[in-house]
Amino acid sequence: MGFIQTLHNKFFGGTRLYGVQRWLHFVCVLVVVLGVSAVNAQERIELADGSVLTVFMVRPAETTNEPSPLLILMGGGPGNASISRDTSVWLGGGFAERGWMVAVPVSPNNRAFRGAENNDKVKQLIEVLKQRDDISDGRVMLAGISNGGMSALEIARRDPEAYMGVVAVPALSTSVGDNRPLKDFPVYLRIGGEDQLGWADRFDETEAALTEAGVDLDAAILDSAPHMFRMNWESLDPWLARVKSERANF
Repeated sequence: MGFIQTLHNKFFGGTRLYGVQRWLHFVCVLVVVLGVSAVNAQERIELADGSVLTVFMVRPAETTNEPSPLLILMGGGPGNASISRDTSVWLGGGFAERGWMVAVPVSPNNRAFRGAENNDKVKQLIEVLKQRDDISDGRVMLAGISNGGMSALEIARRDPEAYMGVVAVPALSTSVGDNRPLKDFPVYLRIGGEDQLGWADRFDETEAALTEAGVDLDAAILDSAPHMFRMNWESLDPWLARVKSERANF
């Protein structure tokens, strides 16, 4: 999904527009883009292994004298530059409005951040970012869409104590054994009821596996929602507040 189309869907609900409406739509989207550009910056960050990641940084909407908690947000599909940029705008901006410093990394090999090597890239990125004065040195929140959600779960399994929790919107994870390292670990999971990839059909299996593994799980199906959906902040906000209060610090 392209950048302008993503903004159109977010703010206009995918409605088809004609004539003067098209012009008004263009002006509104331009205003949004110009507003976002003030807080959204693309950086190339060198990691400890000598590799470089492209990262879209979205700073908190309101600046304070206190360092901000860090949230790593991973886009869906291959996690390429276009997807990561779009994700930084329509979802990263929502987290930034709530005080998070958001980093949306671009996959180095178009495989999202799945697998041990890519998981480690995120860990290295966090180590670099936490050296900055405006980022808290406490635990980090992981979040992801689709492949990005499954990447977030993989990363959390490797070192649960390093993270506050995972926001997986959506993700699948059907192995009890794989998820045992996440015992008592907070996971917020949402899957669209009209998911085009059939993920809703595997919701029960995923919920059961995470629950049996002892995960602190908040999971639900979103009625009539597709694979990618608008965030339900009414339910996510209290979850974020609870997890941040309980697990922000080491």
